[in-house]
Amino acid sequence: MTEAKPTTPIRAIRAKCLDCCCGIQSEVRNCPTPDCPLYPYRMGHNPARKGLGGKIGNFSAEKGGTTAESEEAEEE
Repeated sequence: MTEAKPTTPIRAIRAKCLDCCCGIQSEVRNCPTPDCPLYPYRMGHNPARKGLGGKIGNFSAEKGGTTAESEEAEEE
């Protein structure tokens, strides 16, 4: 018996949306059922996490930390 590859909840939701739309990605994007509980997650992203992550260098500079760029500016 082959083990199923583990998946994240977001990927499982995306797969369900693709299944609901007969595998047509453009139909998932243009989903005609906005009252579906999975609707906000249909594009494979969690809307509650919007704006989080991906800005490590800017984060430490905003919080009073240092980045390589700010250290170079201080040396000059």
